[in-house]
Amino acid sequence: MTGVYPVRGRVFRPWKNGGGETAEIAVSPAGTGFDGFDWRVSTAWVASDGPFSSFPGIDRVLTVIEGGPMVLEIDASRITLDAGSPPLAFAGEAPVMALLTGPPLLDFNVMCRRPMRARVEKGPLRPDHAARLIGAEVIAAGFG
Repeated sequence: MTGVYPVRGRVFRPWKNGGGETAEIAVSPAGTGFDGFDWRVSTAWVASDGPFSSFPGIDRVLTVIEGGPMVLEIDASRITLDAGSPPLAFAGEAPVMALLTGPPLLDFNVMCRRPMRARVEKGPLRPDHAARLIGAEVIAAGFG
């Protein structure tokens, strides 16, 4: 995966569960819907409390780009995320409830079908690679 994926080219669509909006940045295979991708990179606007969509067999990495904070209830844990928080990895089938404790937020989400895995690093965008695909590992960087 190479290239620049500008904001002006993104179209926000309803989440799988209908509770918010997401804009796809890149997906494989190209043109695949929510149930058939191998990996997916997207952003989403979170403007209200509610459950996350379930993605069985998918691992997710979520990071807040701006706004927030929000508290995620995952199983018995409560995790607060804001623009200063490190990326959070969790299973796509885990029941997750989002509780906004501040203004709406924009997040960055990478999802991979197992056994692939993703790692998201926050920090300055390196011009030599904003995101790259290495074997079965998706690495996305450049927020912070």
